[in-house]
Formats: sequence, structure tokens, C-alpha cells
Amino acid sequence: MEILYDCSPAVQGTRHYLLGSKPTPKADLCFLSPATLGPHLAQRLFVDLGALHRSMRGQNVTQVSAFILVGFPTAPWLQDLLFLLFLLTYLFVLVENLAIILTVWGSPSLHRPMYYFLGSMSSLEIWYVSDIIPKMLDGFLLQRRCISFMGCMTQLYFFSSLVCTECVLLASMAYDRYVAICHPLRYQAIMTTGLCVQLVAFSFMSGFTISVIKVYFISSAKFCGSNVLNHFFCDISPILKLACTDFSTAELVDFILAFLILVFPLVATVLSYGHITLAVLCIPSATGRWRAFSTCASHLTVVTIFYTAMIFMYVRPQAIDSRSSNKFISAVYTVLTPIINPLIYCLRNKEFKGALKRLWS
Repeated sequence: MEILYDCSPAVQGTRHYLLGSKPTPKADLCFLSPATLGPHLAQRLFVDLGALHRSMRGQNVTQVSAFILVGFPTAPWLQDLLFLLFLLTYLFVLVENLAIILTVWGSPSLHRPMYYFLGSMSSLEIWYVSDIIPKMLDGFLLQRRCISFMGCMTQLYFFSSLVCTECVLLASMAYDRYVAICHPLRYQAIMTTGLCVQLVAFSFMSGFTISVIKVYFISSAKFCGSNVLNHFFCDISPILKLACTDFSTAELVDFILAFLILVFPLVATVLSYGHITLAVLCIPSATGRWRAFSTCASHLTVVTIFYTAMIFMYVRPQAIDSRSSNKFISAVYTVLTPIINPLIYCLRNKEFKGALKRLWS
């Protein structure tokens, strides 16, 4: 039997209802905290309510005004541990990426296209974690897992925009490496500061514009019955799973726009590295080939991590709700990669490390 409770501020966590009883008309019904119920009972409640929701599809029921983020159902002491872990992760991401931005900004020797792109990527990483982790911390510490419909759509919009922006930005960085290796004598003439600014601006503009269309169609769907998202943030597939009307149009629009913003930049990246590979193979000495390839290794690693995560997360969207492993993959992508990416770019870059020491010494 499912248990619901009134999540309004005045009685949150104090008044309980058995399913089928008549709650206060103005009250919002939410699930008990997974940390309070325990992981097994929380999962059982989620499954039972999912069956109830499927039976209510198509009925004339009230539109939901808030969602419940299941997050990571664990024991209470583990919730405190996760809070500390994600808090330290959040602070570390902010410090390392701000250090990169300030170093690039304050070091004239780094005022070159490659480092402009690196600074833009670091700003993306800060936006990523700031869009998702604060709400996670609130859920871990205060057990407040409710998120309003507007808040959920806002979080989804920024997350989708940042993912789309990173796709185009990675393709722009691949083009920069292509020009540097295949046309080294013309690099400064081609990759001017103006072109670099245009590529960065286009990356952000295309990502945030396309996401407006995606989120508009998703938010236009009707949501009723279950309001429980089996995720730790508002993502596309878990949200559409709760729609009680036909959302095929929203899915089609999302697929077309995702194809445009993901596949085209990927093709551009692959073509750039195809030309880079041919150019490197033409270098006669092994030392020269290794030196040329090492300038691309960091970016190629980040591209591989990014698209591998995208494939696991979105090629089979149904798995997001049915397999907890995909929730873990999402956590790795949204939380761990903002830590790893700056380290990949900067640890082996002697020029950047020298500028960092000079600026902060």
C-alpha cells in the first residue's frame, strides 16, 4: 500500500494519508522521503505508484504542479555522507575552473585561441555543477525533494543548453587543432581572436536557442498522476515518462534537434581528426609525430568521454528509469567530468602550469 503525505510547508512530514483517503484540496501530495522509508520500501512505493500512473493515463485528472526527485535512496547516515562528498566536489570544481579562467584572463602569454576555448569550457563546467548540485545538496541535507514544475523546466533548460553548447564548442576546438597541425604557417592568420570569439558565441547561441524549442514542447505535455522522477535532476526521458497525454510530438522534436546539435558537431570533429591523423602520419620522424599528436591528446580524451557518456545516457532512454546504473552514469557525467576535464587539459600543459605559478605565486 502506498503512503502519501502533505508536503505543504505548514505540515511537511507530519500529516500522512492512506491512498484513497481524501486529502485537503489545496495540499500537494508527495512521497515520504526515501531516506526516511529506507531504500527497499522507497523503491516499492515508486514501482507501485508507477503502476497506478499507467492505469490513470488518459483520465481527466489534475495537472501536477511539482515533481519529487527520488535521488539516491539510502540510509540516513549515507545521505549525510553523500552531502559531504558532493559539497566537497562542488567546491573543488568551482575552485579549479575559476583558477583556469582567472589564469587565462590574467596571463598575456595565454591570450591565444586554444586558451580562450579552455576558459569557455571551464565556464561551462561551473554552470553544469551549479545547475544540478545545489538541489542535490538540499535533498541530502534537508530531505526537500520537491521541485516546482517551473523550477524543473528551468533546470532542464539550462542542462540541455549546456550539453548542446559543449557539443558545438568541442567541434570548434577540434577545428582549432586541425588548423594548428594541418596549416601551421597560416594558423595565426586563420584563427584570429575575432574568429575565436565568433565560434564561442555561436556555440552558446546555438545551444541555448535549440534548448528553448526542446523545453517548450516538453513543458507543453500534460503531467498527471505520478509526480515522482526516478532521477536526481530533471532530465528529458524521466520527465516524459510521467506525461499522461500523447507526447510523440515532443519526442520527435527532441530527436530532430538532438540529431542536429549532436551529430553535426560530431561529424565535424571526426573530419577534423581524420585530416589531423593523415597530416601526423606524413611527418617523417617519430618524435615529430608524437609531439604533434600530444597537442590533440587532451581534447581527444575529453571528446571521447563526452560522447561515450551521451551514448550511455540517451541512446536507450528507457533505461534511465529501469536501471540504477544509468543514474550512476549521469552522476559521473554531470559531477565527475567537470573535475576531470580541467585536469586533462592542464596537468600536462607546461605553458599553462608556468603561467599558473607566475600568476598565483
